[in-house]
Amino acid sequence: MTDRFVDVSLDKRGVRCTAKLLDDRAPVTCEAVWQALPLGGDVYHAKYARNEIYTLVPPFAAEEPPLENPTVTPIPGDLCYFAFSDTQLGTASHGYGPKPTIRPGHGVVDLALFYERNNLLLNGDTGWVPGIVWGTVVDGLDRMAEACQDLWRAGALGETLSFRRA
Repeated sequence: MTDRFVDVSLDKRGVRCTAKLLDDRAPVTCEAVWQALPLGGDVYHAKYARNEIYTLVPPFAAEEPPLENPTVTPIPGDLCYFAFSDTQLGTASHGYGPKPTIRPGHGVVDLALFYERNNLLLNGDTGWVPGIVWGTVVDGLDRMAEACQDLWRAGALGETLSFRRA
């Protein structure tokens, strides 16, 4: 199989990086993401995992990918996929606005980029939160990490995180 790549961008800031899909380690997830591209939406900076930005999108796979190539300790440049139910993230305490933006009975997919070290996917409410590592940044992580730090300090309002075929 030919290598496949995605561009990951913070659109308002005009910053992007390129990631290689890990088809050999997470083939089901990679195919589901690839077929659904482009994907994106409002960006959030993680509260628990430390050095993570992510966007929430509606489920897009015909069947939820299995937990392939899992991690609870993502490294810089990892792209991760998480599937959550509406009850896991659909409460105001998660900070997605005054009303839950996740419709009852529908799940949500979290597509994340980890940009620095020392991440741990442990949520105080639910415990370990393993993610599927489906890609790794091969170009531009330094620029993206700088923009992610700016996002953390200056705020995410009005910024979008996008994933597109490269």
